[in-house]
Amino acid sequence: MRTLVFFSALLALAACSQTEPPELYSIEQFYNNTRIGGGAFSEDETKLLVNSDESGIFNLYEITIGDASKKQITFSEVESFFVVDYVPGSNQILYSADKGGNEVNHIYLLQEDGTSVDLTPVENEVAQFAGWSEDKKSMFYISNKRDPRFFDLYKMNISDWKAEMIYQNDEGLDISDVSYDDRLFILEKSITTSESKLFLFDRNSGKMTEISDEAGTYTGSGFSKDDKQFFYISNAGKEFSSLLKYEISSGAKEVLYETDWDVMYSYLSENEKYRVIAINEDGKNSLFVTDNKTGQAVNFPTPTDGDITSVSISESENLMRLSIGTSKAPGNIYMYDFVREELKKLTETLNPEINMDHLVSTEVVRFESFDGLEIPAIYYKPLTASKNEKVPALVWVHGGPGGQSRVGYFALIQYLVNHG
Repeated sequence: MRTLVFFSALLALAACSQTEPPELYSIEQFYNNTRIGGGAFSEDETKLLVNSDESGIFNLYEITIGDASKKQITFSEVESFFVVDYVPGSNQILYSADKGGNEVNHIYLLQEDGTSVDLTPVENEVAQFAGWSEDKKSMFYISNKRDPRFFDLYKMNISDWKAEMIYQNDEGLDISDVSYDDRLFILEKSITTSESKLFLFDRNSGKMTEISDEAGTYTGSGFSKDDKQFFYISNAGKEFSSLLKYEISSGAKEVLYETDWDVMYSYLSENEKYRVIAINEDGKNSLFVTDNKTGQAVNFPTPTDGDITSVSISESENLMRLSIGTSKAPGNIYMYDFVREELKKLTETLNPEINMDHLVSTEVVRFESFDGLEIPAIYYKPLTASKNEKVPALVWVHGGPGGQSRVGYFALIQYLVNHG
């Protein structure tokens, strides 16, 4: 993994193009932004379900994709509510919440009449949504209600919301993916921060096959639609993580994508029309989308220094929701229309009191260490700095060898840069 140092170098190398000095903002203004997350598509793909803290605490909102208007759905004043998804074939909503910040998250059903039902009501049960079945008639979730040390996998029918355990986890494994026929599971076991193991478990036969044949990190990345292959991300035997394919019948492995950066995440769209791959390039996630039928890359615009933290493609495969943060604004939600080839910004999270033009975009620079090693750094240059108007410099070093400074909105550093 390539790590970056925040080099908030406030010493200018060239004359500033800005004729007027930027307005100075308080530290409170830099921190007073809206946080937003989620982004589940409604059945007709006209709305997105998100969670936002604009009310002072996280609640659920619907964004109309056409005009970017937003409607508040829940009005909690005590617990934060976080998006799970719309229930397939209905206007009902699943969300996650705890009680008073105790971090014991349950899954709730918000019915069309506005009432909520706790679907995982055991008092100390921690539950987490894990996806929908192929026929969209059941949901998967993990829960530690049987044994607080381990998370088992359950399948709950949405017609009566009754659950059955389909995998009892007695070894502390993490459940990564479930095959479309519910027979095969990808399981992960963490060893250290730099090593893990990966297994394929056959529910019918009880056979457990280890995929991790050499030391490294391993992460499951889903099954193919026909359940003949599954995909995973690993850096075993290499400096950088790559995307691999595993043939279930033969055990053959094939590298699908690798480069001089770590693959961060990847998945196939609903009908496998598109393959999404994100790589950790120069301290931010860059996204590659490929049309699997033509083999051609989908070219779409993204904001300058944008870090694409997550993405989802609608069931029709006509729309793609992207969550993107930049050095000048916290994470926002964007929509890309594959048919119209248009990218639309749906949210504004930066404090409206701040003019974005008065903030600084980062640049990744490189310099040589005493031993010849190339050191990358994230560089912030104040708008007031120039060859003749020198200002102090600050070097901001990230934590240990596994740490990484990344491109993105950093309120404290933008405040310091704004004040020279």
